[in-house]
Amino acid sequence: MLLQRIHHVAIICSDYQKSKDFYLNILGLTLIKETYRKERDSYKLDLGIGENYQIELFSFPHPPKRPSFPEAAGLRHLAFAVEDVESAMKELQEKGVDVEAIRIDPLTGKRFVFFKDPDGLPIELYES
Repeated sequence: MLLQRIHHVAIICSDYQKSKDFYLNILGLTLIKETYRKERDSYKLDLGIGENYQIELFSFPHPPKRPSFPEAAGLRHLAFAVEDVESAMKELQEKGVDVEAIRIDPLTGKRFVFFKDPDGLPIELYES
C-alpha cells in the first residue's frame, strides 16, 4: 500500500444549515454535490478546496458532542493553508467569526491562527 494523498476529510455537524452556510459562505469552499439520504435522515455535502481536496459534511440526527477542545482523542483540528494569515483572519472577523490571536510556530517560524466551526471543531489557518 502506497498512500498518495488525503482524499477527503469527513465532518459530522449538529446543525446542517448552519454548518453548510459556514463552510460555503464564511470559508468559501466550493459546492461539489449535495445528497439527502432519506433512510438515514441525513445529508452529505461534498465541498471542494482547491483542485485536489474535499470535505464531506454529514448531518445525522442527534450526534454526540465533541468531548473536549482540542485534546480529545481522534482528529485534533483541521488546518488550511493561506497565503497571508493576517488578511484571512480579518476577513473571518468581518464575517463575524471569533478568531484567536496570531501565533508563531516555533519550529517553522510561520504564522498561524485558530477559530471554531459552528460545532466547536478547531480550524487552523497556517501561512504558507
